[in-house]
Amino acid sequence: MKKRLPAAAALLVTATALVACSPGEQGGGSTAESGNGASNCTNTISKKNLPVVTMWGWYPNMQLVVDNFNKQNSEVQVCWTNVGQGSDEYDKFQTAISAGTGAPDVIMIEMDRIPTFQIQKSLIDIKQYGFDRVKADYGDGAWKDVSVGDAVYGVPIDGGPMAMIYRKDIFEKYDITPPKTWAEYEQAAQKMKDAGGPQFGDFAANVSALTMALQIQKGATPFTYDPAQPSTIGIKLNDQASKDVLDYWAGLVKKGLVGTQDQFTPEYISGVINGKYATYISAAWAPGYLTGAGVGKGEDTGKFAVAPLPQWDPANPVQVNWGGSAFSVTSQAKNPELAAKAAYGLYADKESLTHGWTNQIIFPLNLKALNDPAFVNLKVAFFGGQQANKEVYVPAANAYKGVTYSPFGQYYFDAMTKQVSALNEGSATGAQAADRIQQDVANYAKEQGFTAQ
Repeated sequence: MKKRLPAAAALLVTATALVACSPGEQGGGSTAESGNGASNCTNTISKKNLPVVTMWGWYPNMQLVVDNFNKQNSEVQVCWTNVGQGSDEYDKFQTAISAGTGAPDVIMIEMDRIPTFQIQKSLIDIKQYGFDRVKADYGDGAWKDVSVGDAVYGVPIDGGPMAMIYRKDIFEKYDITPPKTWAEYEQAAQKMKDAGGPQFGDFAANVSALTMALQIQKGATPFTYDPAQPSTIGIKLNDQASKDVLDYWAGLVKKGLVGTQDQFTPEYISGVINGKYATYISAAWAPGYLTGAGVGKGEDTGKFAVAPLPQWDPANPVQVNWGGSAFSVTSQAKNPELAAKAAYGLYADKESLTHGWTNQIIFPLNLKALNDPAFVNLKVAFFGGQQANKEVYVPAANAYKGVTYSPFGQYYFDAMTKQVSALNEGSATGAQAADRIQQDVANYAKEQGFTAQ
């Protein structure tokens, strides 16, 4: 296979980095020699006689997580640095990959980015370094998301089981009950419009990962990839399920039932706060994101609730995921076994996990948290005390089966954004958009040296 993918990695952007919250505060720290060019620690290492593993990560409570790990560990210490979130970090990692030096031992990375770096041989399979001891701590779907074939390239941290957030006050005003199917979603949207209500939701072009998840829920399998055949990849982006989903949302847009405003913008957030939209199709990290953006405060306090994601076939429900991060061990790790020990152990102790979910920093995938009665039964303040985890998010996370990501996921997301924009403008049908995405991504794959099937 032609070695073109590293250049393509410059396309990486922060489209899904929003799921992992904002970068943590940097402060003073100590210095640790790592042998790989990353020696400045944000944290203070107290057990200076132990070997040190360097790590890049951006969670707001990473300081606590690293301190907890170092306090409890007598074999290795972690030297943590926040070099930026999402593409800021990925750009630095790509530079280190190209240079052959400068990468940390452990790197926090979004799950859908793992194949992009794995194919460059910049991440290592950690299955041989204690996987069996922690395998039962995570569900099969979480492990699939961090795997390429049978190899494991990350330890799951957080995820984004999807659901439907809605405005209780708007639903009550227009006598709407949470739709259980996508057919009911459209019917409720039409009822609300006919009564002079707001738009029922939003189909944005800049959330391609969300659109992909909705297509997978319908039965799509965008990519199939076996690292044993690294030059071959299955690309199926214009199957009937993918076309059906795009046509469904195109129909809602054409009827004026949903908007087309880009999400994660001040304008969109203002619309959410002011009741411009009755629903928000999103993931379990959304309450934390919305709270940080000012939603759920002031006049809209207590007005939000959450319901399970509408289904295509309620008799055969399919749960999907949007977002999630992992700790991966890089091929530049000085001691891969110790690096893997740190990756497995970070964000695995009760205090770190509890602090993460109580402050809505993460939706944990570690089953010690996911099955904790305190987490399951939590009355979520953003939802006015609703037991959202018990009723919606935990069942969705437990039922999630995982997906296969591609080595050029960002290019695919960019192609999706372009065609959803055309769809929303009325210059393409859903079927046409899917065909164009297929052709665009398949051509790109061939340019990168793949045989596209």
